[in-house]
Amino acid sequence: MGRVVVGMLLAAGHEVRIASRRLQPTGEPRPYAWVTVDYRSGVGLTEAIAGVDAVVHCAGDLRGEVERQLVGAARGAGSPHLVHISIVGVDRVPLGFYRGRLAAERVIENSGLPWTILRATQFHDLIRFLLAVLARSPVMVVPDFSFQPIDVREVAGRLVELATDAPAGRVPDIGGPEARHTGELARTYLRSVGRRRLVLPVRLPGKVFRGYQQGGHLTPDRAVGRITFEEYLAEHPAPASLSYRSRQR
Repeated sequence: MGRVVVGMLLAAGHEVRIASRRLQPTGEPRPYAWVTVDYRSGVGLTEAIAGVDAVVHCAGDLRGEVERQLVGAARGAGSPHLVHISIVGVDRVPLGFYRGRLAAERVIENSGLPWTILRATQFHDLIRFLLAVLARSPVMVVPDFSFQPIDVREVAGRLVELATDAPAGRVPDIGGPEARHTGELARTYLRSVGRRRLVLPVRLPGKVFRGYQQGGHLTPDRAVGRITFEEYLAEHPAPASLSYRSRQR
């Protein structure tokens, strides 16, 4: 997400400063500034935020600690506009990770800073990664509910729009073009990589599964994405080794 947002901001002529956990890559000069930060301790955050108009926040943890550090640094750096990406359904599906993302939203909302929060459905990249893992078994066991995958570029484009506009609070969610049953997505993935598997949808007990099955993570009224899962797969052939974390950096 961050990489795509940076590219779009640069293409639009904006000055960009990256605040990353990693050291700055060596090599050719790059068209952006780079500050290495420790999001848990806050070291480097003040320098990263100083003098900026907006912060597009694409990092986070399970408890909102990163957001608290970010807010503290922003208060001492001119109170820039905080633009935060979250997940559709964090207040409806009782998943532990979602509770953490909801807590992060609350930190931003109660910060006293100008803020905007956008919730998005799952990225195509994540769905492909999950299906690739499940396809390692001769029987592809998938959850018996649907996803509404969206292309990361469409979410990044919306974040850029929000970052260059006035603070708007909680804006309407953004979702992929259609909600698709996981079994259907699995068969689409298998065709794209030329593999054969028995696809077996299963139901699990518990509130989390029930929340997903009831569509708490979907936003059918905000199906504004245009790039389908098939189009994404055609544009991004599966690499020999797929790592979701590395693709999201």
